[in-house]
Amino acid sequence: MLTLIPSNFITYKFFNSLFLGLSVGAIFTLYSPLKPSIYSLGGILLAVGMLIVARFYKQILNALWFFRISLLVEMTLLLAMLYFLWHPYTYQTALIIYTGYQITFVFGSYLVRAETLLLKTDTLLTKLDTAKQIGYLIGMALSYLFYKILNYYNIEDHKEQVYDLHFLLIAIEIIVIGLVFKSFKKIEN
Repeated sequence: MLTLIPSNFITYKFFNSLFLGLSVGAIFTLYSPLKPSIYSLGGILLAVGMLIVARFYKQILNALWFFRISLLVEMTLLLAMLYFLWHPYTYQTALIIYTGYQITFVFGSYLVRAETLLLKTDTLLTKLDTAKQIGYLIGMALSYLFYKILNYYNIEDHKEQVYDLHFLLIAIEIIVIGLVFKSFKKIEN
C-alpha cells in the first residue's frame, strides 16, 4: 500500500507546472505538420478515453493507482520528447507527440480528482494550487527568456528554437519523474 507525502507531491506539481509553462508555446511549432481533422479525431478519442477512465474511478481513486498513472503520464511525455529529438519535424513525429499528449490528457480529470481526495485539507490544496500556478508562471517567463536569448544569438528559426528547448524540457522531466517516486511512500498494512 502507498501513501502520498504532501510536501514532496507539492514540489512535484510545481516542477510539473514549470514544465507545462516552458512547453506550452512549443506545441504550435510541433503540431504544424498536422491537418485540422486530426485535432477533431483526437478530441473525440480524448473524450472517449476520459469516459472510460471515469468508469474505473471506484478501482483507481487511491494512492497506488495515482502513483502508477502519474508515472505513466510522465514517462509518456519523456518518451515522446526523446522521439522528437531523434526524428524532428516529420508528420509521423508530430502525430506521435500529439498522441502522447492526448494520452496524458485522458488522465487529466482523474489526476485532479485523485490529488484532491488524497490531499484532503483546504490548506494542502491551497499550497498545491499555489505551487502549480507559480510553477506555470515561472515556466512561461523562462520560456520567454529562452526564446529571447536564442534570438540574441541569432537562432531565429522556430523549429530550431523548439528543438533546443527540448533539452531543457527533458532535464526538467527527469526531475519530475524522480519527484513522482519521492511523492509516495510504501506503508505496512
